[in-house]
Amino acid sequence: MRKLLFVILLAVQSLLVGQVVPDSYSMLNKKLFKTTANSPLSNSIVDIVIDDEGNVWIGTSRGLSMTPDNGDTWTNFFNYSEFGDEGIYSVAHNNGVIWVATGHSYELEGGDVAPEGSGLHYTEDYGSTWTKIDQPVDDPGDSSLVYGINTIRALPVTVKVYNVTYDFAFTGNTVWIASYAGGVRKSDDMGQTWDRVLLPSDSLDSISPTDTLNYSLQTVAGDFGPESWLNHVAFSVVSVDDLIVYAGTAGGINKSINGGISWRKFNHVNQTNSISGDFITAMNYDKSTQTVWAASWKAEGSEEFWGVSASSDGGRNWRNFLPDERAHNFGFKYFGSAPDYSGSHVFVATDNGIYRTSDKGESWVSPPSIKDDVTKIPISTTIFYSVAANRLEDNSTDVWIGSDNGLAKLNETSGFWSGDWKVFLASSGDSKSDETYAFPNPFSPHLTNVKIKYSVTSTSADVSLRIFDFGMNLVKTMLQNAPRGTNENQFEFWDGRDERGRLVPNGVYFYRLDINDNDPLFGKIMVLK
Repeated sequence: MRKLLFVILLAVQSLLVGQVVPDSYSMLNKKLFKTTANSPLSNSIVDIVIDDEGNVWIGTSRGLSMTPDNGDTWTNFFNYSEFGDEGIYSVAHNNGVIWVATGHSYELEGGDVAPEGSGLHYTEDYGSTWTKIDQPVDDPGDSSLVYGINTIRALPVTVKVYNVTYDFAFTGNTVWIASYAGGVRKSDDMGQTWDRVLLPSDSLDSISPTDTLNYSLQTVAGDFGPESWLNHVAFSVVSVDDLIVYAGTAGGINKSINGGISWRKFNHVNQTNSISGDFITAMNYDKSTQTVWAASWKAEGSEEFWGVSASSDGGRNWRNFLPDERAHNFGFKYFGSAPDYSGSHVFVATDNGIYRTSDKGESWVSPPSIKDDVTKIPISTTIFYSVAANRLEDNSTDVWIGSDNGLAKLNETSGFWSGDWKVFLASSGDSKSDETYAFPNPFSPHLTNVKIKYSVTSTSADVSLRIFDFGMNLVKTMLQNAPRGTNENQFEFWDGRDERGRLVPNGVYFYRLDINDNDPLFGKIMVLK
């Protein structure tokens, strides 16, 4: 499934990132880790969350990062004792508590790769201390659960492979998780114990405790029979209040109005105005318009299609937008004051760009480009995974956008996609006027661009950049006396193509960087497709 594929891709891309030199050090558990930095450690931004204090938390393929000052400085938790070198699959917050789910790629027999959950973490003091919880699994004997008048057979999930948490939700003192093969689970004691949540089977549209049920809870075929229910394979969960919860699965959207006791399922075939597709990779709730938004991907039905589905009447009717777009996440810019917001803008992060609507989906607008206004560094991708908005004390709004190739922030004072852009790219090393390097290295043109980093110390400089092959034959002129201003972290991008737009063969390439009349700088790039 593509939700899994893009997370696996993030893990693969993180292996290509160069080594990072910490700014300051701690000997926690005899490990060095970076405590403050100018940017996150990865350019693959899976999740963005803004807590009640305005701290911005991002989940990346190289761990968790947080900025308390709108991006001026970052704390990177990569290689903290609680996190190690795990990737982040989801981030959430509730009443001052930050929750994080970690995992990594696991190599199966035959060389295939699968996601494996490594645990949940939460902090009640904004990252000073963390409580770690093992990824929820079942004992081999946990083969049943009581649901109303029924004792339901339940296939124990005893391993962490394919059992990774993609989403959190909160109702009162209850924490909800959606964990792919682990299904939907909830905890009333901060994750010390977990209860499995029974959802309708693929053939049922609703369940309640007074129903007589004759099916098993299982996400894969097993000892309880050859069937596996797509509607038990969970990827997203969102709460509206202390009683109303929506759970998104590979078989549709499930709604409970009594805290997870009874459930009603919405899919592509059981409603007149239905969702576009049954594979629900993400959901979020617009508090201003009381609208549930879902990334509704095509699953198995021939009439299903990728798109975005939204309901403002509690799921009775759905409207579909952005046909054929594969959406990953939603964010909202609110107007007015909570809880009585006067309006909102909705953002959607997709495989084909970032979209925004101010009229409940009637029209959608993407930014003309995303480029740092000072450094001129662009976000050179169309694949976006995450988005969030944060209103500041001066009433401007920071719109944060995460992609597979960097993080961007728009400080918006008025207008639509209007304001100052800042781009954050993970790099390595301390900036020096006579230093240049390329990353990721080696790099694959099929996955990303290579970034060539250098410094400009004069107020005005003419920069030339050329790529050569191993025989020092000119491959491409990237810059020819291009003006650049003072910037200790200047980046240029090469897409692995020559002057005629053709992808270059695998091999070693060199670049020459000329800044004014200074001695030329040289670097090496390895292309590995």
